[in-house]
Amino acid sequence: MTDTIQSADAALPAGSQQPPSARRRALAILSLADPVLKAAQARALFAGIDGCVIDPTETIDAPADLPGRPAVPRLVPAKEVPARSPFTLAGRAAMLHAVTHIEFNAINLALDAVWRFNGMPPAYYRDWLRVASEEALHFTLLREHLLTLGCDYGGFDAHDGLWAMTQRTAHDCTARMALVPRTLEARGLDAAPPMQAKLRRAGDLRAVEILGVILRDEVGHVAIGNHWYRWLCARDRHDPVALYAELATRHGAPRLRPPFNHAARLAAGFTEAEIALLA
Repeated sequence: MTDTIQSADAALPAGSQQPPSARRRALAILSLADPVLKAAQARALFAGIDGCVIDPTETIDAPADLPGRPAVPRLVPAKEVPARSPFTLAGRAAMLHAVTHIEFNAINLALDAVWRFNGMPPAYYRDWLRVASEEALHFTLLREHLLTLGCDYGGFDAHDGLWAMTQRTAHDCTARMALVPRTLEARGLDAAPPMQAKLRRAGDLRAVEILGVILRDEVGHVAIGNHWYRWLCARDRHDPVALYAELATRHGAPRLRPPFNHAARLAAGFTEAEIALLA
């Protein structure tokens, strides 16, 4: 681990054998600005999770400037990020850069879900540390492919919609589970197959393969969001469908548009009734 990560446990007495705090390490990684280092550390944290302690009662003070992020890409309103055709090299690089940026933000939101919310079962924290690790793999695969296209992460402007919703739900774990994994991230389940079809026609079979890995894993990530959203609703005696509509309105969640990946959404834990409501 780097000095940045080790500093999360600097308060331990010299010679202490107490295992490091997984939640504090998640915050330290979230604070890292270097995306390549952040991805590597997120994967290393989950790989070594059995050597850490997960304390759901731990109160953690965070810096004000979360998350750590590089100087580029420049963040602009979503409407200022143009749609690009995958049938030119520059257009394909821009399209894949947008997905790479989503995966970078997904590392951040998974790490944020770990350190921010107290009082959840230990399995919750392990689930989101696994998500952070898998999102880090996605980011790494996409960035490596971008490099073969003559581009690196930061080479195009990007928007910050995913992290903006993370901030809006920072005070409420139920709202976070409802509106980030099972709303914004679930849109990736719908978007991946059409994007794969375009990239296949453009002849970029490596990108198609990477998006297949991402789609497979994102089904699991959305399922985790669905599981913990329903767990929280059951704990607090809320109707999940009625509460979702209320939270979506309160926090300005985007209205989802078809086509929907019906099979992937079912695999991710949505009910037939919930999918029907999307339409």
